[in-house]
Amino acid sequence: MSEAVADRVRTAVAAVTDPELRRPIGELDMVRDIAVRDGVAEVGIALTIVGCPAADRIERDVRAAAASVAGVSSVEVAVGVMSPDERRALTERLRGGRAKREMPFGPDSLTRVIAVTSGKGGVGKSTLTANLAVALAARGLRVGLVDADVHGFSIPGLLGLVDADGLPPAPTRLDDLILPPVAYGVKVISIGMFLRRPGEEAAGAVAWRGPMLHRTVQQFLTDVYFGDLDVLLLDMPPGTGDVAISVGQLLPHADVLVVTTPQAAAADVAVRSGVVARQTGQTPIGVIENMAAMSLPDGTLLDLFGSGGGEAVARALSNEGHDVPLLASVPLSPALRTGGDDGRPVVISRPDDPASIAIDAAAAALAVRPRGLSGRSLPLRLG
Repeated sequence: MSEAVADRVRTAVAAVTDPELRRPIGELDMVRDIAVRDGVAEVGIALTIVGCPAADRIERDVRAAAASVAGVSSVEVAVGVMSPDERRALTERLRGGRAKREMPFGPDSLTRVIAVTSGKGGVGKSTLTANLAVALAARGLRVGLVDADVHGFSIPGLLGLVDADGLPPAPTRLDDLILPPVAYGVKVISIGMFLRRPGEEAAGAVAWRGPMLHRTVQQFLTDVYFGDLDVLLLDMPPGTGDVAISVGQLLPHADVLVVTTPQAAAADVAVRSGVVARQTGQTPIGVIENMAAMSLPDGTLLDLFGSGGGEAVARALSNEGHDVPLLASVPLSPALRTGGDDGRPVVISRPDDPASIAIDAAAAALAVRPRGLSGRSLPLRLG
C-alpha cells in the first residue's frame, strides 16, 4: 500500500514545474528518493545550484503536490544540490544534446524572431516592445525578449523586473547557461542584469563599441536558455548602428517591426531603419505608430505629434509584391506611461485603455502567423 502511495507521490512531484527552466522537475532529473511511512511522505529533490533563487518556490510546490495525494497526512522535503556531473548532463540535455555552444535561432528554427526598431529614440519603442511581448504571452504563446538596446536598456524596469532600489536581478547561471528571469510569462534578458556591483546603489553605464556590442548580442542569443519559443522579440537600439548591423549578421532571416510617431520628422528617419534591415536580408513586416491622437473627454482629438507618420512609413517600406501594413496606431495614453513607470504593462493593468486595445490588435496580427514546418529543412541525425 505504501509503495503504491509513494508511486503516486512521485508522479505528483515529478509534474512540479521549475519556474526558471519552465519544465517539470521529473523531466529535469531533480526528483530523488521518495518513501511513505504511516502517512508521512519523505520526498528528496536536488536543485540545480546552491542558492537557487527558485528554491523556496520549488520546495513549496513539491510539498503541496505530495500533500495532495490520497493517503498522505504530512510531508517532509529534503533539499539537495545536483553534482557537477549531473548538472553538466542537464546542461547538455537542455541544449538538445549539443555539447558545444550553438545559436538556436538560425534559419531552420521554428521560433519566429522579430526585431523591433525605430529610426530615432524617444518614440516609445521599448514600451511598445514590452507590452507586445506580454500581449503575445497572454495569447498562449511562448515568448522571449532580448533587450538589445545595450546603452539605453529599460526593459527590466518596464516589466517590473527590479528590486526595491530599481535594479534588475542577476540571472541564475547553470554552468555556462544563463537562465532568464520571467515576467508576465515572458523570458527576459538585458545587459542591465549584469551591471550591478556589490554595495552599489545603481547599475553601471555601458560605454562599449562595436566588438563588445556584437559579443554581447551573440552571447544573449547563444548562452541564454530560452527553451522552446514561439516568438523571440528583440528591443533594438534606435538608429542603424553597431547593434543593428550585428543583429543583421546573426539573424539575417529575422522579421522587423518599425516603430514611429505620427510626426513627419520621426517617420522619415524610421524608414531608414526598415531599409537597412531589408539590405541585411531581414523582412519588414509592419509598422506601429505610437503617440497618435488621443480622444479628450469632450470628444475632440488631440494630435500632439501630428498625423500620418505611420501610414507614410508603411507606404515607403512597401514595394512590389511585399506590402508592409500599419499594424496599429497607439494613442497617447497616461496609463501606458504610468504602467511603464510602475513595471505593470498597460495591456495587463488596463486592458480597456485605448492604448492597450491598439497594442493587443498588433499582437493579434503578429500571432496570426503560426510556427510551422512548411518550407523548412528538418534536421536528421543517423546513428
